Amino acid sequence: MHNARFSKGRFSGALGTKGAWIGIILTTVLVCGCEAGPKYQRPKVQIPSAFQGPAESEPVPPQTSSFADLPWWKVFQDPQLQELIRTALKNNYDLQSATERITAARAQVGMTRSDQFPHVSANPDFSGGKNNETIKYNIFSLAADVTFQLDFFGRYRRATEAARAQLLGTEDAQQTVILTLVSDLASDYFLLRDLDLQLQITKETVQSQGNSVKLTEMRLQHGVVTRLDVLQAKQVLDTANAQIPDLERQIGQTEDSINILLGNYPRDVPRGKALGTETEEGWKWSESLPPELPPGLPSSLLERRPDIRGAEQDLVTANADVGVAKAMFFPQISLLGSGGGAWGHTEFFGSDVPAHLGIYSYEASMAQPIFEGGHLRSNLQYAKSEYRQALIRYQQTIQQAFGDVSDALIGYQKNHQVRERQQESVKDLQESVRLSLMRYRGGTATYLDVLDSQRSLFGAELTLAQARNNEYQSLIQLYKALGGGWQLTPQP
Repeated sequence: MHNARFSKGRFSGALGTKGAWIGIILTTVLVCGCEAGPKYQRPKVQIPSAFQGPAESEPVPPQTSSFADLPWWKVFQDPQLQELIRTALKNNYDLQSATERITAARAQVGMTRSDQFPHVSANPDFSGGKNNETIKYNIFSLAADVTFQLDFFGRYRRATEAARAQLLGTEDAQQTVILTLVSDLASDYFLLRDLDLQLQITKETVQSQGNSVKLTEMRLQHGVVTRLDVLQAKQVLDTANAQIPDLERQIGQTEDSINILLGNYPRDVPRGKALGTETEEGWKWSESLPPELPPGLPSSLLERRPDIRGAEQDLVTANADVGVAKAMFFPQISLLGSGGGAWGHTEFFGSDVPAHLGIYSYEASMAQPIFEGGHLRSNLQYAKSEYRQALIRYQQTIQQAFGDVSDALIGYQKNHQVRERQQESVKDLQESVRLSLMRYRGGTATYLDVLDSQRSLFGAELTLAQARNNEYQSLIQLYKALGGGWQLTPQP
């Protein structure tokens, strides 16, 4: 590092006016300064022209509207679920940490940007005393020092650009946390309602099979059936009873998972709408879900998903860091200035002599790297490698996002079809149970036929509840994959 320095000073009774000329010169140099390194431009990424759906269907055509454009309170219309989401957005610890990281990143921008401005410090001093019987003095002095690193080659401006990109990336990371939080909470809530429904089905089966066992035992007492019929009737009852403890375990653990997202200790979770109810006309669900949901334009995914935007801000940061590394090869110019004055009076042989003087000085220095043992060149290579890695992560994030959307589109459509077919299966089995009971009472069928029908219906009803939950889960995954769910909560 080679150093060159120029300095000048003056001592006088009044401060000079050359500081104004120096300020004009500095401003001119600063405005005319250049920035090292490439200017950021968004890289061109080849994206599909349409979202990919199930294999047997055509790719989903582009649509101007998207399911993800809806805020979460319009997608999840259960009032109790909305209240849980509002609580989580207020109390969740992961979200609180993400918010504090934004505060820290904003402060980092301020600290980095401060290097572009002069640093001024003041040094006031007061002294007084008596040397002997003839000389007394009281003097007040004030001096100010100014240091300024001239950012002629854009080193500090590039560093500020990197800090601002990190701030924006931190804000995108917070939105990713919100998106994940809303999706996870909705997923756990619908799982909880599904387990509630399975428990309800199981308890109703226990009650109906308990009555059937009692009826069979009465028929055994009258010699109408055998002991084998009673044991076979108890098999369905025992199977249903064995399901209850496991379902209660899953319900308790799901409630714990929800409370963690809410920032609460384990407690009961309030419920809203039931997932579904069985009526004489068939199963009625609390919310009707459409068979297809519009994904929107593929290009809109780049702007809507916060993880993609965050990956791009990492790329902006890496690009600015390349500029910082390049600027290290150029001279570092420093300007120093100081000025001040002293005021007071001196009593000399009984006479009061006022004192007033001023002083200023300025200095310019330049440091030019000459030999650093390859440090600067290696630092530049490192910065360029970091940029290439950020570019790879950006492209990979986009690719993964389109894969998420494709998986969610396939999952939602197929789970919708499974639920519809399973619902028809339950309807057929309900009719089968009714007919087998009629035939058994008429003496044309054995009780084993009745039990087989009842056992199949019990399993089918549980499978139907799980199929409906899978349909809800795939809806949530599609909403998340398209980048929906991080919007601000409405006012209650």
